[in-house]
Order: sequence, then structure tokens, then C-alpha cells
Amino acid sequence: MSAGSTTPFSDMHLLTVLAETQSFVQAADRLGISRSSASMRIAALEKAAGVPLVRRSTRQVSLTEAGQQLVAEVSPAFERIRASFHAVHDLTGAPRGTLRVTAPVALGRQHISPSLGAFLLRYPEVRLELELTDRLVNLAHEGFDLAIRHARHIPDNYVVWELARSESALVGSSEYLDRRGRPMHPADLAQHDCVMYMGSPRNLAFQRQGLEGEPVYVDVQPRFTANNSEVLREIVLSGAGLGLLPDFSLIGHEQGGLERVLSDWKIQGYFGSHIIAVRPFSPKVPLAVHCLIEHLQSVFGRR
Repeated sequence: MSAGSTTPFSDMHLLTVLAETQSFVQAADRLGISRSSASMRIAALEKAAGVPLVRRSTRQVSLTEAGQQLVAEVSPAFERIRASFHAVHDLTGAPRGTLRVTAPVALGRQHISPSLGAFLLRYPEVRLELELTDRLVNLAHEGFDLAIRHARHIPDNYVVWELARSESALVGSSEYLDRRGRPMHPADLAQHDCVMYMGSPRNLAFQRQGLEGEPVYVDVQPRFTANNSEVLREIVLSGAGLGLLPDFSLIGHEQGGLERVLSDWKIQGYFGSHIIAVRPFSPKVPLAVHCLIEHLQSVFGRR
């Protein structure tokens, strides 16, 4: 960069966002600029730096070694600037700014999104971007402020707030149970049609509630699998089989056609046991994040 030239700080920030998204379209959307403007600004940055910073292809964008080095060196500074800006905002006592949040699809549709209208009405200066996906996103790299997760364990490499405990439940419709009978022991599942989450283990472990001892293992061959608990619930409601569901998908349905079976047995290691909110470590958590956490704790507390 020649002496006396202007240091392109905003363009370097764009480069860090491009490194996270690996897409000019997504980077431009996040920053509220056009795709062509983003491309021209990166080209100008490369010209100022005197070296290529980005490799462009038809599918995605990646950084050259020089681009990676620049992003590694400037990203911490931009994170400090962002934290400082949030801290100044918080001095007003009113939460404000944009929060990017990710949550699992079924949990988000059933328990999070129905409550967010009330949150937005209460905090008019907060903007929310909610992405529902069952993919385990990289919060720091993809620019999310908060993730809601259905986890088996509390992670120790994030700031974590517990929202609720959760358990797995084996359920069937009254019509199915009247037609096929109610299993009295986990081994009876071998004689039943089962509905299970896609990719889950077929060898299920059951532990009798309140008793010590070795778990009972049962091999199950499902007739139907899907990667969404709402879909599984609808299949179970239709009477097509017994289903393993997270308890949050049963709320409002246990009095409306679904019945728990083998309720004196605990299913081990299937769905998560904690509903948590997590964010990467940072020196200060924005006030808007705290307010959203308090809102969600209230929502899940009412559950």
C-alpha cells in the first residue's frame, strides 16, 4: 500500500465476513450491500494490498494464504470494536442492535418462534434474524450471536445458559395401541412398527426408572425415519407405529391422541437431555442477548 493512501478498514471487515460465509451473496446480505459492490470492494482491497486475497469459483469463495493471514490478524480487532460498540449501546439501558440466532427446526417452530413477536414488541430497537437448521453451525465463523441447542451435555467451550431439561419418550396413538397392543417390556418393541429419527442408533438402551443395573438393549428396525420430530409426530398420530420423540414435541398432544408407553423405562442417549442457549466467549455479552435469554427462560419455564 503506497504511502499516504487510505487504509480500507471497511473493506477488511468485508473480507472477514467473506471468510465466514464463503459467499459474496451471503456476505453482502449480512452487511446490507449489493453483491456487485462487495465484489468490487474486495477487488479494490486486493489492488491496495498488491496480492490476491480471494479465490473465486462458481460454487464458493475461499481465501488465498495472504487473505487468510490478513483475516487472522484483523479479526480480533474487529471483534473488540464490535464488543465496544455493543457496550456503548448498552449504556442507554435499552437493548438494541441486530441479533443473529440459530435453532433446531422443530424446537424453533414449536417453542421459540411463536414467542418472538412478544419479544420484538417489548424491545422495539432490537432486530432479530432467526435461522432454523438442524445443522450444527460454527457460531463464530458464521456470525451468529446465539444458538439454541438440544444437547446431551453442557459444552465447556461456550458461554451457556440452560433453558430447560428434556427427555426422550416412546409414544403411540390410541388407535395403534388398541390395534397392536401395548408393549410391557423393551424387548416387545421387536414386534412393533417403529418411527425413529434419521441416523439414530438402531440398538436402543433402556434403563428401568429408579433402579441400578445393566441396561436392556433392543434392536429396532424402523418402518419410517425422518430428520424432523414434527414429521415423526405426525406419522405416530396417524397410527402407523410407535415413535421415539423429544418431550417438547409432545406438549399439547398427550391429551389429544398420543399415549406414553414403557413410561417406567428411561431411554438412554437418544435425544438431548438439555435445551440450552450458547454463544462464543466474549469479554461482554450484549444487553440484547441477555434480554433474549431472559425471554426464552420465561418461555421454557412456562413449559
